[in-house]
Parts: sequence; structure tokens; C-alpha cells
Amino acid sequence: MKKFTKIMALALAVCLCMGLLAGCTGGKDTVEPTAPASNGGDDAAALKTVETGKLHMSTNAAFPPYEMLDDSGSPIGIDVEVAAAIAKKLGLELVVDDMGFDAALLAVQNGQSDIAMAGITVSEDRLAKMDFTDSYATGVQVVIVKEDSDVTMDNLGEKMIGTQLGTTGYIYASDTPENGGYGEDHVIGYETGAVAVQALINGQVDAVIIDNLPAQEYVKANAAAGLTILEGAWVEENYAIGLRKGNTELLNAVNGALNELKADGTFQNIVDKYITAD
Repeated sequence: MKKFTKIMALALAVCLCMGLLAGCTGGKDTVEPTAPASNGGDDAAALKTVETGKLHMSTNAAFPPYEMLDDSGSPIGIDVEVAAAIAKKLGLELVVDDMGFDAALLAVQNGQSDIAMAGITVSEDRLAKMDFTDSYATGVQVVIVKEDSDVTMDNLGEKMIGTQLGTTGYIYASDTPENGGYGEDHVIGYETGAVAVQALINGQVDAVIIDNLPAQEYVKANAAAGLTILEGAWVEENYAIGLRKGNTELLNAVNGALNELKADGTFQNIVDKYITAD
């Protein structure tokens, strides 16, 4: 698919160079400080963060299993735990700021948060506004339809498609056919993926484009509605942590901590808590 080729080329470029609006702001959750790792202390104090001794993470807690709210309304998920582990290594206290997806990106760009994690795909437009760490996950976008639907990957451009506003799914799908999209007339953007899925259930759209893991959760949660995921990937992308442009010290520190978590198995242990092999 033309779009797939474009995204994979961008992903490779990002790996080589290495380093959406605003929604309604929600609450803040603080992860209690833990004993600093060996690079905490004076090194942590030297890092330029929004609040001394703390690492503010902006997110949109509506993207399970990466970020979601538990029964008490506190953000949990892969990204939240990974961010907490990074903060621990840096000798900082993690504060999670839950807000709209676009707002989460803007918070970093405007210096209101230190890092943004919300299943964020590295794109050419975002690279111009933010810095990114190494990729920590591969995101596969898929298409949700009703079980009796005649929608296929080939005729998506003839249908009404629901997506979450500000996401790459919305950006790519609403792009012109010349650029591999379907045009704005065929795409409706919603505040969250859950609202987009509800629109599908209500018959307001014919399909929803969203990342695979959240798609599986939404299909499972709406079993009575008879939803299914079309076979195959719509696109594949790389997720990374976004930071304010130019904060090189913090970028290097976060990236270093992230890679340590991968190397020592902590990252995989966190993923395994939320994603089980079938």
C-alpha cells in the first residue's frame, strides 16, 4: 500500500537521524518518588525539567493498554509504568498529566511538560516541532468494522471513516487521494478512539481506523455490538517519547534510561503485564 511505503521510509529516516486543537486538560497523578538510581542526585538536579525534582509526563489516557484510567480514575498502562521507571533511573518523581491528545503534544512543545507519551508516532511534521527518543514500540493501525459489513481495505475510500482527532490515522486518512489518503469528505475525527467506535456502533461511520492493541480492547469491550477487525495492517509506525525541542540534556538522559530498561528486561516485564501472548 502506498501509505505503508511512505511511513516505513519515514521510520527508517527517524532511526538514522535519531534523534495535535488542544483537548480538555484532566487531572494530575503523582507517582511516589523512589530511591534514585546511580545517575540521580546531582545529575537529576542538573536536568532542565518543568518542576525541580519532578518529571512531568503529558498523555491522553484513552489508549489501552499504553495508557488508560483505572477504577479510581488514575492513569495506568505501559507508557505510565515505563515513564515511572525512567523517572526512577533519573532520580525524579513522575507526575502524570492527563489531557487531550493534541494538548499532550502541545504541552511538551510549550514547555508545560517534560515528556509526552501516548502511543505517539514520529512523523515529519512532529519532528519539526519536537525531539524524540529512540522508538520503544511498533504501532500497527488496523480497521474496525461491523461483522456484517461490506467494507474492505480496498474500498475504504468509498466509505465514511472514523478516527481520533490529531492522530496519524486521522492525518493520513483525511489526506488527499494523491497522497494516499481518502480525502476530508470521507473522514470524521472524534475526541477519543472510544467515541469513534461508538459512532461505528451507532451507524454514523462505516469503519474506524485505530491502532491494533486499542482496537482489540474496543472490540472485546463491545462484544454485543458484533465488531471485527479487518485482516492486515493499514499502516505500521514507530512509537517514541516526545520532548521539547532543544532540551538535549533531558533527551539524552531519557533516551539512555529507556535503553537501559530495554537492556535489563524491565521494559519487557512491563509490556508482559499488559499484553499476553495468545
